[in-house]
Amino acid sequence: MRYNMKPFIKLLFLFALAGVFAPKNVQAAKEEKGFEAGPFILEHVTDSYGWHICGEGDKSVTIPLPIILVDQGRLVCFSSGKLHHGEAAYEGYAMGWGDQKGAIVKLSDDYTGHLTPGTEYAVDHVCKFNISITKNVCALFISLILIAWIFLSVARQYERHPDEAPRGLQGFVEPVIVFLQDEVINPSLGDRAPKYTPYLLTLFFFILLNNMLGIIPIFPGGANLTGNIAVTGILALITFFITNISAKKEYWIDIFNTPGVPWWLKLPAPIMPFVELIGIFTKPFVLMVRLFANITAGHIIVLGFISLIFIFGQMSPAIGYSVSLVSILFYIFMGVLELLVAFIQAFVFTLLSAIYIGTATEEHHEESTELA
Repeated sequence: MRYNMKPFIKLLFLFALAGVFAPKNVQAAKEEKGFEAGPFILEHVTDSYGWHICGEGDKSVTIPLPIILVDQGRLVCFSSGKLHHGEAAYEGYAMGWGDQKGAIVKLSDDYTGHLTPGTEYAVDHVCKFNISITKNVCALFISLILIAWIFLSVARQYERHPDEAPRGLQGFVEPVIVFLQDEVINPSLGDRAPKYTPYLLTLFFFILLNNMLGIIPIFPGGANLTGNIAVTGILALITFFITNISAKKEYWIDIFNTPGVPWWLKLPAPIMPFVELIGIFTKPFVLMVRLFANITAGHIIVLGFISLIFIFGQMSPAIGYSVSLVSILFYIFMGVLELLVAFIQAFVFTLLSAIYIGTATEEHHEESTELA
């Protein structure tokens, strides 16, 4: 069967001309200081105090988020829109610059208004206790609401129609849960599986949902939550605490008296116990970095392809329009690949967590734990 690709190619070309993915058009880039790929990519993969929707500069459309500070014992709350993307101050509060970028600073006076570029403003102090609702925090709330809605809806379906075949959300969720139970949780944990299944399933679906939301370029997607090392670090830390708090005595015996290892690697120099002890901390570290690096790298590659349009467009509009078709095709390809990575990374994080917990909670070992 032959397919007519002309309408598809025309549609992609129209997207390129319209600049759907553009942070700014080519002519604007020429008139201003020019398109800079580095700041553009970093802006989209890092956290921010507002949720950018579209546009650039004064013409950008952003959902302002609340800034909440406890400054010198006083609760301070105001909209991030009052800071105008870091170009203005409000009652002496402004977004930091230079080494203080990403923080909220208090200026030496209670100045409110536009900040003149190039002017040095005296900073009194950095606001240390900052509990603002940033884009990632907002995305976290959205994902938690979605997860609660999905599983409460599925639970109600089971209650109302216990004997019917799965349908809708239930038809998607049930095979995934059964697969995880049969292939990951039960083989790793055995009889102890029911105790840890709720955590491991929550972990999988939380990572999967946020991975997928990060691929969607429009609100409520676009936040790089699982590409934030603080978030992946907390997930790994939870696994670390569950593993070591639930660990049986045999687990600790194997660490300090590793079976099958010559005695001279244990005494007088405790080489193997030291290596095993280090392994306790490297396991969650690997979990943290793997998820963070894979998700962030995917977003950077996608944004890199889009940036090529404007980099070549600054040289010549004709070259920019020509490159745009190839960039968008690669963008679509990487989007499909990121969707696959979203499932793989959620699966790997859950699998390794189940293995770590299973190893620590195993009640007996066939190998002797006596000193070799």
